Amino acid sequence: MKSVLKIGLTVAPFLYMLLIWYLSSNPDDKVLSLPERDLDRFIKESLHLIEFGILYALFVLALLAHGKLTYAVNTVAALIAIFYGFTDEIHQAFVPARSATMIDAAKDLIGVTILYWLVNHTYFRSPDRPLGRWLKSVEKYFTA
Repeated sequence: MKSVLKIGLTVAPFLYMLLIWYLSSNPDDKVLSLPERDLDRFIKESLHLIEFGILYALFVLALLAHGKLTYAVNTVAALIAIFYGFTDEIHQAFVPARSATMIDAAKDLIGVTILYWLVNHTYFRSPDRPLGRWLKSVEKYFTA
């Protein structure tokens, strides 16, 4: 069971990247369209703050599952998530019915940066905090 979960965590960021690519290849209302247009737009714009933060978090979990999360590798994981966010914005510029803006790219960057800060401060600097303890327990589960 542990090995299946480890494989799942390893491929999860890449499957999520495929999902992001698929969703951004289609009009923003293909999957979900709320009847109130302003609310629909607000929710979808807000998702930029968490979408690439989730990607970064999946990379962190994959690295923990292999016992490979170091400060340097953590920084590389965050940079990959940020770069993929920028790549997705460029991709959307070529998709009819989609748009690409620097504001959206900035939201992607902010989402990753917030989680990066949390991981650095809980896993590396204060592992006695609840999130740090949880991250360490994930790593210990897979590497023990």
